[in-house]
Amino acid sequence: MASSKVSDALKQISNSSDKPQGFESLISQLKTVTSNDSKIAVGEHALEVFSAQASSFEEQNAQVRELMATAYEEDEDNLSAAKVLAGIPLESSQRKVSNEDKVRFWIRITRNYLEVDDTTLAEQYLNKAKNLIYTVSDRDLNLHFKLSQARIQDARRNFLAAAQGYQDISLLPIIGEEERLHTLSMAIKCSVLAPAGPLRSRALGRLYKDERAATLEEFPILEKMFLDRLLSPEEVAKFAEGLATHQLARTSDGSTVLAKAVVEHNLRGASRLYNNIGFDALGLLLGLDGDKAEETTARMIEQGRLVGRIDQVERIIWFEGGEATGEKGSGRAEGVVGKELRRWDSNVQGLAEEVEKVTSELQLRYPDFVAKTLVV
Repeated sequence: MASSKVSDALKQISNSSDKPQGFESLISQLKTVTSNDSKIAVGEHALEVFSAQASSFEEQNAQVRELMATAYEEDEDNLSAAKVLAGIPLESSQRKVSNEDKVRFWIRITRNYLEVDDTTLAEQYLNKAKNLIYTVSDRDLNLHFKLSQARIQDARRNFLAAAQGYQDISLLPIIGEEERLHTLSMAIKCSVLAPAGPLRSRALGRLYKDERAATLEEFPILEKMFLDRLLSPEEVAKFAEGLATHQLARTSDGSTVLAKAVVEHNLRGASRLYNNIGFDALGLLLGLDGDKAEETTARMIEQGRLVGRIDQVERIIWFEGGEATGEKGSGRAEGVVGKELRRWDSNVQGLAEEVEKVTSELQLRYPDFVAKTLVV
C-alpha cells in the first residue's frame, strides 16, 4: 500500500509543475514505507531528479538521504549509510543548518565509518565535529563525540588516551549502569595493551582504585599488572578471548599488541624480583630467546620505561630500584664503578657505625673490661 502511494507521488512529480510540493508529498509517503529496499530504490531515483537542480532541492535532498541512511543502517550496510549522509550539503546559503545539526551529521557519519573499521574517514569527520562541539550543549551528542574519539584512539592503538576516554565516559551518570561497566571494561583492556612504563602504571592505578573494577572479568589481570606480578600464558589467553579484532592484530615484527604488552610487563615484573639476570634466563622467563630479551630490555631502558643497564660482555642485565620517568634516556643506570661502589661504601659505613655503637655501649657498662682489652 505504502509503495503504491510512493509510485503515485513520483508520477505526480513528473507531471506537476510544482515540484517542491510534489517532493514534500513523496518524502511524506516515503516515511511510511516499511521495506528498506523500496525506500533505498525510491530514494536513489529521487536523488537523480534532485541532481538536475541541486540548489533548488537541498532540503528535500537532505531529508531523502537521511531516510536512506536509516534504511542502510537497519540493514547493517554502514558504509553506504556513511556515503549517503556525506552527500548532505551543510554549508549553503539556500539552507541554514545549526552547529548542533552539523555536529550530529558528522558524528553519525563517524560512527558508521567506525562500524566498518575505516578510522581514517571516521577521524576526518570527527575532526570537523571537534571544531564545533564546544558550542553544543546536548549531552547525548557530547557523549557520542567522546565515545567516537575513544574508539578512534583505540583503533589507532593510542591505548593510553583511549583508556582515559573510556574511563571518563564510564563515570557519566547519563548512561545506564551496564553501559558504564562496559566502557570501564574497555578502559581496562586498553590500559593492559598500552606500552609498559610510568604512564601505564598511573592509568592502571586509576582503574585499580575504581571500586567497580573488582566486579569485572578483567580485574585479575588488572590487579597483577598494577602490582607488577608476572602473568602466566593461561591468564593471557583467557584475557585475549575478550579482545576486539583490531586489538589482536599483528605488529610489524609479527607479534600481537597483547603479546608485546605482556612481554614488557613481565620484564618489569622481573626487574622487581632480580637485581641482575642473564640474557638467556630472562628470555626463558619471557618466552623469548636471549638476544630478543636483550633487545626488548635495551629498548625499554632507552625509552625511559625501565631503569637498568646491560653488560653485553658478561650477557647480564642489571636492574635498579625506582621508577623511570618516561623520558628518553632516563632509564640508563650508572655502571658498577658508580652505583655499585657507592652501595658497597654505604654498607661498610653502616657496619662501622654499628661496631662503634657496640663499643660505646661496652665502654659504658664494662669500662674495666674495655680498658684491659684495649691495653692488650
